[in-house]
Amino acid sequence: MHIRGDHAELVVGGRLDVRSAADARTVLHSAVDDGAGDLVLDLTELDSWDATGLGVIMGAHRRAGRCGRRLVLRGVPPQMQRLLVATRLHRILAIEGGIAAESLPWV
Repeated sequence: MHIRGDHAELVVGGRLDVRSAADARTVLHSAVDDGAGDLVLDLTELDSWDATGLGVIMGAHRRAGRCGRRLVLRGVPPQMQRLLVATRLHRILAIEGGIAAESLPWV
């Protein structure tokens, strides 16, 4: 897993899973704490995530809210969009451009 960027936009690539969760959490929390306004999390280079990785993103979302910021997901891959819909987290997380229609089971 790799994360690059600053306190306004981060690009996450590789696998966001139990092995990379601690490092990802540290980087995301620092970015949230050191910035202002929206924090864009670009996931276009993300290959996969597991429940732990999703938990890291949700933790960053909650932390951003407590700091008066908003975590915005960009470039969410289709399979991950389906997971967000299945868990109904698409209703909680800000997703740039919304969810693609093919990710919605009722369309």
